[in-house]
Amino acid sequence: MIYITGERLNMLERNFVKTIEKSLKDNWTLPCFSNFEADTHSYADIAESFLIFHEVFKKCGIKKGDKLAVCGKNSVNWAKCYLGTVTYGAVIVPILPDFSSEDITNILNHSEAKVFFADESILKGLDLEAIPVLEVVGKLDDFDIIKTSGKITNTIIAEARGVISERYKAGLKPEDLAFDDIPNDTLEGIVYTSGTTGFSKGVMLNHNCLMANVDFAQKNISLKSGDAILNFLPLAHSFGCAFDLLFPIATGCHITFLPKMTPQLLIKGLAEVKPALILTVPLLVEKIYFKQLKPILNKSYAKIPGIKQLLERVIYKKLNATFGGNFISLVLGAAAFNPEVEAFLKKIKFRFTVGYGMTECGPLISYMPWDVYKGGSAGRLINHLECKIDSEDPANILGEICVRGENAMIGYYKNDEATREAIDEEGWLHTGDMGTMDSDNVIFIKGRCKNMLLGAAGQNIYPEELEARLNNHDIVADALVLEREGKVTALIYPEPDFIKSLSDTEVEAEVKETVRIVNKELPAYSKIILSEIRTEEFEKTPTSKIKRYKYS
Repeated sequence: MIYITGERLNMLERNFVKTIEKSLKDNWTLPCFSNFEADTHSYADIAESFLIFHEVFKKCGIKKGDKLAVCGKNSVNWAKCYLGTVTYGAVIVPILPDFSSEDITNILNHSEAKVFFADESILKGLDLEAIPVLEVVGKLDDFDIIKTSGKITNTIIAEARGVISERYKAGLKPEDLAFDDIPNDTLEGIVYTSGTTGFSKGVMLNHNCLMANVDFAQKNISLKSGDAILNFLPLAHSFGCAFDLLFPIATGCHITFLPKMTPQLLIKGLAEVKPALILTVPLLVEKIYFKQLKPILNKSYAKIPGIKQLLERVIYKKLNATFGGNFISLVLGAAAFNPEVEAFLKKIKFRFTVGYGMTECGPLISYMPWDVYKGGSAGRLINHLECKIDSEDPANILGEICVRGENAMIGYYKNDEATREAIDEEGWLHTGDMGTMDSDNVIFIKGRCKNMLLGAAGQNIYPEELEARLNNHDIVADALVLEREGKVTALIYPEPDFIKSLSDTEVEAEVKETVRIVNKELPAYSKIILSEIRTEEFEKTPTSKIKRYKYS
């Protein structure tokens, strides 16, 4: 159960902070964190850094429950800030670096953060005078303190290091490490969602929520101590944070942080790190398929039976090598997966699966291993949650997906109205997603409730379904389907490589032909009536979802 009124209910027996503490002790001499192609820090090093953070907080007068915000590229220092904060009992506020300076300012003020560490490039864009709640501001790059208040000095981190060095003169040992007891019902973090429908809300997650995610992952994904992880999803997003940081460090893995995700750097990182588990968004795999694989599969010789099977084996080996060749599974999440790409990967028995979650569950709702994954699904409901489909026949008739359990959020920070809209009186968290669930508790998602359009006779039209069909065509880089003047309208951003040799008239003709072909596959009530060609890419969230509210 979740709690809405603050009453503690059904907390997990495993304590989140003590789970991190135990892993630090058990893996003391093993590598823990590395920035890509830079120095490696052992579990012992990281444990000492957490103690230094705790000493800094004490010197700053930071109490348990106070807020610390962090904003910057993925890095060892980002992870130190995050885990140093939560193991102290303070509340972490991870902020996506993609947010505008105005949004970052609003979040810092709204969250009442007292301490803020950020990349120097982000700090330069902020007017710190407009954020009076901040007492300490430091550079994430090197932990230099650039703003203090009261008796706090900019040498405070050096002073804290000195205290820890003096306290453990013979060097910190595993048996010396003992974090304070932080109950699982303690507020762990406030995560401001990037959102696709409007201004961010602060999702309140407790330690129990994170423990439920880590516990499920440890029991269902076979990572082991010493395994390599390459983190390239944004750590301020719950998907990357839970499964590229918290689950691996609780398991004893070596996490390498990629500072940015350019294609060249990602390919190099995968080849060098050879990660045991890869988390990514569907868009990455879809681009590989449509740009590199589909053109080969469309060749006339690729249709010949013997050659077709040989080609599929060659593609499998090439894809396997592209992702480092050492992974248990490629786990896709945060967006819908293109059905054509999914069908091809299943056909060649590629090791991938699709999970489903939301920030409000920190994030996991459903998952199943790649070798039993049901095509078209979002995985099986995890054991820490209950689920109901709000329909008369949940297995066959679409309804809103509602969940409750150990890893559901407390609510939205300082937003009781939004909390009441999301969590009903029986404790069900309304996800806003429409779907079904079969007898094996496997969830199938159709689309977002808020995105659903109504046909002329009241029929439900799911834009995501039409977008997936459009995106299957070579000319379409991205598509967004919405209603304009009562008509189903497709906004299409053409694939730059496809149209570079075409005139504007030819591009328009190609788009119209693509819409005509897609419409042949659709029932009359959901056919696309209008289409509009975009010359600029859609604005997206860090997990590559189009910000629909910008175009509606």
